Amino acid sequence: MHLKTLHLKQFRNYQNQKVEFNAAKTILVGNNAQGKSNLLEAVELLATLRSHRMARDRDLIKEGESTAQVHATLERIHSHSDLTLTLRRQARRTVAINGQIIPRQMDFLGVLNAVEFSSLDLELVRGSPEGRRNWLDTLLIQLEPVYAHILHQYHQVLRQRNAFLKLYINTPEKSLQSELAIWDAQLVTAGTRVIMRRDRAIQRLAPIASAWHASISGASEILQINYAANVPLEKNSPQELQAAFFAKLQQRAVAESHRGITLVGPHRDEIELIINQTPARQYGSQGQQRTLVLALKLAELQLIEEVINEPPLLLLDDVLAELDPSRQNQLLDAIQDRFQTLITTTHLSAFDSQWLKSSQILYVNAGKILENGNG
Repeated sequence: MHLKTLHLKQFRNYQNQKVEFNAAKTILVGNNAQGKSNLLEAVELLATLRSHRMARDRDLIKEGESTAQVHATLERIHSHSDLTLTLRRQARRTVAINGQIIPRQMDFLGVLNAVEFSSLDLELVRGSPEGRRNWLDTLLIQLEPVYAHILHQYHQVLRQRNAFLKLYINTPEKSLQSELAIWDAQLVTAGTRVIMRRDRAIQRLAPIASAWHASISGASEILQINYAANVPLEKNSPQELQAAFFAKLQQRAVAESHRGITLVGPHRDEIELIINQTPARQYGSQGQQRTLVLALKLAELQLIEEVINEPPLLLLDDVLAELDPSRQNQLLDAIQDRFQTLITTTHLSAFDSQWLKSSQILYVNAGKILENGNG
């Protein structure tokens, strides 16, 4: 998979910028707040239709403009695609493949595949369960594009059920039973589909991540990843899982009525990261936590490659400076020229001379990209 060109119009701090990628590795050099991360964010949006910065569409559009556009040309083993994402301040975004508008956005997903590794990911271990759920959901969207639709359906039902509970806060539960039953049924159906897919993804990812982790840590640490579903998950059939979901909703009905919020479902799931049988967020140094995140990212790359049968793009956003030399080398050795890689950095001293020789180097300054540092 090779990203040949990227054309940004009125996107973030870019007015009209076209970039051609002519090497397996492209290093984007520049001071902070010049637009390096914005370029990677544009590629991530084409891959997942999500931004790890969680920005709203209007935040992605250059100030004073009403629309923004990200256009890319992509070569894969068996296809060549032109991809266009158009963002609007006052209306819905649209996507197009080879000039044809795609009515269902999930049909746009899976054309370009990319793994983003940014300094924000170093919060994966220490941060909130929501961050870990978002990470897993973004991976799943690439493994199985229909998941974007499934997740959207679940969040839609969740919002509506929460609005209903809030409206009737502290109302005796019996008087709402028949109406609540409708929302319960929808929540359970949509939620079960989310839980089963997340569980399946973790089962596939965990052994790959553990192997990478053993390799990076010199086999001194054992990594386990568990999917701790909020609804009891006993390797059940969908029917058994739905029954457990309903039962837990019954158990929490009084608490939900008092608090006016849904307390049961995959929006409360946790992904447990455990090193040597201790939760990773309580374990050891920042360095060990970084080893873990690096193992997760390498596992994502490998799993996507196994599923789509070609290597995805790798986006490294300001992450090398956060890794010590030995972890940097582990990452750079794993990449080689196998994955097209876009890397942002504030200075080139993090790279050895072999890497610099084999990389395209671009300089980013105030939303302009140059082949050399002048101008």
